[in-house]
Amino acid sequence: MFDPFGDEIEVFDIDELANHLLEQGLESSPSNLHGCLCGLLSAGAPAQAEAGLALMSQALEINLHGELAGQMLQLYQVTGAALEDEEFDFHPLLPDDDVEIDMRTIAVADWASGFLTGFAQVNQAQVGQDSSEILRDFAAIVEAVVDEDSSEEEAEGAYMEIVEYLRFATLNIFMDSRAESGDRDQPSVH
Repeated sequence: MFDPFGDEIEVFDIDELANHLLEQGLESSPSNLHGCLCGLLSAGAPAQAEAGLALMSQALEINLHGELAGQMLQLYQVTGAALEDEEFDFHPLLPDDDVEIDMRTIAVADWASGFLTGFAQVNQAQVGQDSSEILRDFAAIVEAVVDEDSSEEEAEGAYMEIVEYLRFATLNIFMDSRAESGDRDQPSVH
Protein backbone atom coordinates (compact mmCIF):
# COMPACT_ATOMS: atom_id res chain seq x y z
CA MET A 1 0.00 0.00 0.00
CA PHE A 2 1.33 3.46 -0.88
CA ASP A 3 1.96 5.67 2.15
CA PRO A 4 2.14 9.35 1.16
CA PHE A 5 3.53 10.27 4.59
CA GLY A 6 6.32 7.70 4.70
CA ASP A 7 8.12 7.79 8.02
CA GLU A 8 6.95 11.32 8.82
CA ILE A 9 4.01 10.22 10.96
CA GLU A 10 4.34 11.72 14.40
CA VAL A 11 2.44 11.80 17.62
CA PHE A 12 -0.20 14.50 17.32
CA ASP A 13 0.28 17.41 19.70
CA ILE A 14 -3.14 18.28 21.05
CA ASP A 15 -1.97 21.75 22.14
CA GLU A 16 -0.62 22.51 18.67
CA LEU A 17 -3.91 21.40 17.10
CA ALA A 18 -5.83 23.55 19.60
CA ASN A 19 -3.69 26.57 18.70
CA HIS A 20 -4.34 26.01 14.98
CA LEU A 21 -8.08 25.80 15.68
CA LEU A 22 -7.94 29.10 17.59
CA GLU A 23 -5.92 30.73 14.79
CA GLN A 24 -8.66 29.74 12.36
CA GLY A 25 -11.34 31.13 14.70
CA LEU A 26 -12.91 27.73 15.37
CA GLU A 27 -14.40 26.73 18.70
CA SER A 28 -14.06 22.98 18.16
CA SER A 29 -11.53 21.08 20.25
CA PRO A 30 -8.94 18.64 18.86
CA SER A 31 -10.75 15.88 20.77
CA ASN A 32 -14.04 16.80 19.09
CA LEU A 33 -12.42 16.68 15.63
CA HIS A 34 -10.78 13.33 16.35
CA GLY A 35 -14.03 11.93 17.70
CA CYS A 36 -15.75 13.03 14.50
CA LEU A 37 -13.08 11.36 12.35
CA CYS A 38 -13.51 8.16 14.37
CA GLY A 39 -17.29 8.31 13.99
CA LEU A 40 -16.96 8.80 10.24
CA LEU A 41 -14.59 5.85 9.90
CA SER A 42 -16.69 3.66 12.20
CA ALA A 43 -19.80 4.35 10.13
CA GLY A 44 -18.07 3.33 6.91
CA ALA A 45 -16.64 6.56 5.48
CA PRO A 46 -14.20 6.13 2.60
CA ALA A 47 -10.58 5.46 3.53
CA GLN A 48 -9.39 8.41 1.43
CA ALA A 49 -8.34 11.22 3.77
CA GLU A 50 -9.65 13.97 1.48
CA ALA A 51 -13.13 12.43 1.57
CA GLY A 52 -12.90 12.14 5.36
CA LEU A 53 -11.89 15.80 5.71
CA ALA A 54 -14.79 16.87 3.48
CA LEU A 55 -17.27 14.78 5.49
CA MET A 56 -15.91 16.14 8.78
CA SER A 57 -16.19 19.69 7.46
CA GLN A 58 -19.83 19.06 6.56
CA ALA A 59 -20.66 17.30 9.82
CA LEU A 60 -19.10 19.94 12.07
CA GLU A 61 -19.87 22.87 9.73
CA ILE A 62 -16.25 24.02 9.70
CA ASN A 63 -13.71 24.84 7.00
CA LEU A 64 -10.16 23.82 7.78
CA HIS A 65 -7.23 25.10 5.75
CA GLY A 66 -3.46 25.31 5.78
CA GLU A 67 -1.35 23.28 8.17
CA LEU A 68 -4.39 22.25 10.23
CA ALA A 69 -6.08 20.70 7.19
CA GLY A 70 -2.87 18.81 6.44
CA GLN A 71 -2.67 17.55 10.01
CA MET A 72 -6.31 16.42 9.87
CA LEU A 73 -5.65 14.52 6.63
CA GLN A 74 -2.74 12.77 8.31
CA LEU A 75 -4.76 12.15 11.51
CA TYR A 76 -7.55 10.59 9.43
CA GLN A 77 -5.12 8.13 7.83
CA VAL A 78 -3.37 7.31 11.12
CA THR A 79 -6.73 6.84 12.86
CA GLY A 80 -8.01 4.55 10.11
CA ALA A 81 -4.85 2.44 10.41
CA ALA A 82 -5.15 2.33 14.21
CA LEU A 83 -8.78 1.20 14.02
CA GLU A 84 -7.79 -1.61 11.65
CA ASP A 85 -4.72 -2.61 13.67
CA GLU A 86 -4.80 -6.18 14.94
CA GLU A 87 -2.99 -5.08 18.12
CA PHE A 88 -5.89 -2.75 19.07
CA ASP A 89 -3.53 0.22 19.13
CA PHE A 90 -6.32 2.79 18.78
CA HIS A 91 -6.51 5.63 21.36
CA PRO A 92 -8.82 8.65 21.43
CA LEU A 93 -6.99 11.98 21.05
CA LEU A 94 -7.30 13.42 24.56
CA PRO A 95 -5.20 15.74 26.75
CA ASP A 96 -2.27 14.29 28.69
CA ASP A 97 -2.74 13.06 32.25
CA ASP A 98 -1.02 16.15 33.67
CA VAL A 99 -3.98 18.31 32.57
CA GLU A 100 -6.63 18.97 35.24
CA ILE A 101 -9.28 16.24 35.47
CA ASP A 102 -12.07 18.75 34.76
CA MET A 103 -10.47 19.69 31.42
CA ARG A 104 -9.84 16.06 30.50
CA THR A 105 -13.45 15.21 31.30
CA ILE A 106 -14.63 18.02 29.03
CA ALA A 107 -12.36 16.63 26.30
CA VAL A 108 -13.86 13.13 26.72
CA ALA A 109 -17.35 14.62 26.37
CA ASP A 110 -16.22 16.57 23.28
CA TRP A 111 -14.70 13.42 21.79
CA ALA A 112 -17.93 11.44 22.31
CA SER A 113 -19.98 14.29 20.83
CA GLY A 114 -17.72 14.41 17.78
CA PHE A 115 -17.98 10.65 17.37
CA LEU A 116 -21.77 10.77 17.37
CA THR A 117 -21.77 13.66 14.89
CA GLY A 118 -19.40 11.87 12.52
CA PHE A 119 -21.22 8.57 12.81
CA ALA A 120 -24.58 10.22 12.06
CA GLN A 121 -23.07 11.99 9.03
CA VAL A 122 -22.25 8.71 7.26
CA ASN A 123 -24.36 5.92 8.77
CA GLN A 124 -27.24 4.88 6.52
CA ALA A 125 -28.05 1.51 8.03
CA GLN A 126 -29.72 0.18 11.13
CA VAL A 127 -27.01 -0.62 13.64
CA GLY A 128 -26.88 -3.85 15.62
CA GLN A 129 -27.94 -4.07 19.24
CA ASP A 130 -24.38 -3.87 20.61
CA SER A 131 -23.56 -0.80 18.53
CA SER A 132 -26.87 0.79 19.46
CA GLU A 133 -26.09 0.36 23.17
CA ILE A 134 -22.62 1.82 22.67
CA LEU A 135 -24.03 4.85 20.86
CA ARG A 136 -26.44 5.41 23.77
CA ASP A 137 -23.49 5.17 26.17
CA PHE A 138 -21.58 7.72 24.08
CA ALA A 139 -24.60 10.05 24.27
CA ALA A 140 -24.45 9.74 28.07
CA ILE A 141 -20.69 10.41 28.05
CA VAL A 142 -21.38 13.68 26.21
CA GLU A 143 -22.93 14.84 29.50
CA ALA A 144 -19.92 13.75 31.60
CA VAL A 145 -18.79 15.99 34.46
CA VAL A 146 -16.52 15.39 37.43
CA ASP A 147 -18.44 14.48 40.58
CA GLU A 148 -17.42 17.16 43.06
CA ASP A 149 -18.05 14.76 45.96
CA SER A 150 -15.52 12.20 44.71
CA SER A 151 -11.87 12.18 45.70
CA GLU A 152 -9.17 12.91 43.15
CA GLU A 153 -8.31 9.22 43.06
CA GLU A 154 -11.96 8.25 42.41
CA ALA A 155 -12.27 10.90 39.69
CA GLU A 156 -9.07 9.69 38.01
CA GLY A 157 -10.25 6.08 38.19
CA ALA A 158 -13.63 6.95 36.66
CA TYR A 159 -11.92 8.95 33.93
CA MET A 160 -9.58 6.08 33.04
CA GLU A 161 -12.52 3.65 32.89
CA ILE A 162 -14.40 5.95 30.51
CA VAL A 163 -11.34 6.37 28.27
CA GLU A 164 -10.80 2.61 28.08
CA TYR A 165 -14.50 2.12 27.36
CA LEU A 166 -14.27 4.68 24.53
CA ARG A 167 -11.28 2.84 23.08
CA PHE A 168 -12.80 -0.59 22.97
CA ALA A 169 -16.35 0.52 22.23
CA THR A 170 -15.08 2.47 19.21
CA LEU A 171 -13.17 -0.58 17.99
CA ASN A 172 -16.31 -2.67 18.49
CA ILE A 173 -18.49 -0.30 16.44
CA PHE A 174 -15.81 -0.07 13.75
CA MET A 175 -15.54 -3.86 13.46
CA ASP A 176 -19.33 -4.30 13.59
CA SER A 177 -19.87 -1.80 10.78
CA ARG A 178 -17.21 -3.51 8.67
CA ALA A 179 -18.83 -6.89 9.24
CA GLU A 180 -22.30 -5.52 8.48
CA SER A 181 -21.15 -3.77 5.29
CA GLY A 182 -19.45 -7.00 4.24
CA ASP A 183 -22.72 -8.88 4.80
CA ARG A 184 -24.61 -6.34 2.67
CA ASP A 185 -22.00 -6.58 -0.09
CA GLN A 186 -22.23 -10.38 -0.30
CA PRO A 187 -24.59 -11.66 -2.97
CA SER A 188 -27.49 -13.61 -1.58
CA VAL A 189 -28.37 -17.08 -2.85
CA HIS A 190 -32.05 -17.76 -3.41
